Amino acid sequence: MYNFDKIINRENSHSVKYDLRGEHFGKTDVIPMWVADMDFETPHFIRDAIKQRAEHPIYGYSIKPNSYYHSIKNWLQTEHQWEVNKNDICFSPGVVPGIALAITAFTEPEDQIVVQPPVYFPFFISVEENKRKLIHNQLIEENNNYSIDFRDLEIKLSDPKTKMLIISNPHNPVGRVWEKDELNKMVDLCHKHQVLILSDEIHSDLILHGHQHHVLANLSEKAKDISITFMAPSKTFNMAGLSTSFLVIQNQALNKQYVKTIEGYHLNIGNVFGNVALEAAYTHGKAWLNELISYLEQNIETVDAFLKEHLPQITFNKPQATYLLWLNCKELGWSDDELSEFFIQEASLGLNKGSIFGLGGSGYMRMNIACPLSTLTQALKQLERAISKNNNK
Repeated sequence: MYNFDKIINRENSHSVKYDLRGEHFGKTDVIPMWVADMDFETPHFIRDAIKQRAEHPIYGYSIKPNSYYHSIKNWLQTEHQWEVNKNDICFSPGVVPGIALAITAFTEPEDQIVVQPPVYFPFFISVEENKRKLIHNQLIEENNNYSIDFRDLEIKLSDPKTKMLIISNPHNPVGRVWEKDELNKMVDLCHKHQVLILSDEIHSDLILHGHQHHVLANLSEKAKDISITFMAPSKTFNMAGLSTSFLVIQNQALNKQYVKTIEGYHLNIGNVFGNVALEAAYTHGKAWLNELISYLEQNIETVDAFLKEHLPQITFNKPQATYLLWLNCKELGWSDDELSEFFIQEASLGLNKGSIFGLGGSGYMRMNIACPLSTLTQALKQLERAISKNNNK
């Protein structure tokens, strides 16, 4: 039903991914495979809902109708077997702003907050710019597969100064879907040491290759009581510019404190088009999402086959979720700056340098494969030619 092969010209659309290439990479002709949005059309049912609302001649202050909350509740119940109440759902302008607001709401300056690198780097910024101390529980990597260092995690959580753990579930950039036992271990340790968990689950709808996402807060009463869940339809339906994120906070004391904080900054209203876009996505989006998942899986298989045949020195494990590949480029033997410069200048590809994701990111590049197959194939050919040319020097 949907055409994911269609090429959309995104230049001069005020796109971060495209229109900031010159500023970020120093050249404008790179294929951009960095910012985590997709090069596919935002689904027509979302665009139609926005157009219909835009026909009304006034765009004044708006409230979120019951149908908005019902669409979230129904999506979470259907897709994640998670039953929530309307009062559990809190608005946020975005997941990262929501995390920053939660940090200010539930911790004090100089409190310690644990993250699990290599991980989505805005976590670091949200902690440090709010004058909290960043503590690393680095993931264990073995043959491009990642696991949690629980022994180190307990040491970090047992420090009385540690008040919060921020996790990426599923994990960005390594693509892991955390299993129930892994999540339960984290819950048990945090409960034992009275540490609040912020669970970034924005990629939870983008589960690949038959894996299953587990909402941390839905594991147990204990998990529900000590966690805050961050979600949005933005990654799933390619609408990151519409401010459609939300939090689920089932502990009502925490819920009230967060609401008090966001209202204090006057950030709780959102925008009228984001509201209708979220409702349309969660009401009509299942068939589109199914086709998207199949297309992403095919793109991943394409990269896997190409690298194995033509560029075996670059490896990766197929992600269990997300449209982001965590490419291990260590065999090329270059420093992080040399690696990034090679991708930009020689291959004309704009990827994220792995080192920005913190400890364990050195030697990696993060590649966004949510693009038409023709774009992906062109990128792979450019990389092959660049490495072949370099080898022949």
